[in-house]
Amino acid sequence: MKWDKDIIEKMEYGEIKNLEEKQKVAKKIASYVKDGQTIGFGSGSTSYLAVIEISKRIKEEGLKIKAIPTSHEIELLCAYLDIPTTTLIKEKPDWSFDGADEVNKNNWLVKGRGAAMFKEKLNIANSKITYILVDESKFVNNLCDKFPIPVECYPTSINYVKEKLRELGATSIVLRTGKGKDGPIITENNNMVLDVKFNNITSTLEKELKQIVGVIETGLFIGYNVEIIN
Repeated sequence: MKWDKDIIEKMEYGEIKNLEEKQKVAKKIASYVKDGQTIGFGSGSTSYLAVIEISKRIKEEGLKIKAIPTSHEIELLCAYLDIPTTTLIKEKPDWSFDGADEVNKNNWLVKGRGAAMFKEKLNIANSKITYILVDESKFVNNLCDKFPIPVECYPTSINYVKEKLRELGATSIVLRTGKGKDGPIITENNNMVLDVKFNNITSTLEKELKQIVGVIETGLFIGYNVEIIN
């Protein structure tokens, strides 16, 4: 017996900027799906649209796939669209897709505006290839041009982490809070997020950030096997 979907069907993503571009990319990645695959489903507006396009192919062609979602939002969407889900404990993805907030010429990424960077990085690390779905607005000359790097921290470590971030050259460190919410944003892993800006992003910065005690994950992605789709 299944639950009815009256709550899930009322879930709306909100206003999606550059909708036409993102829909085009979403349809393109949906065409990559093959029967029997396990696919890592990323988060964000373009991934949201991609899941909808994939569901259309499932219904029209009878495809059988499994999704590994990176956020509650995408997991709920999969439930609403009757897309079976699994976990990294049970299965390894054949490939993944995800969005990005910024992409530079080296295919380095800043992600995590939705605070799901830990699960996103797990999917990417476990996939042979991950397709990053972006529109033209996401390309930058230098990372941190438009968005800070999210740093997910264990709650009692935030002051220590803040000191170490300054030692690494951080120019701005802000505890993320939510619109209409009292207090800090809490991630799906029950941690807090520091939004951090650097003037210079080096090839070793991701590793240096991860070496700070109390840092769970960061939204900086350097050196992963990704292909940009736009």
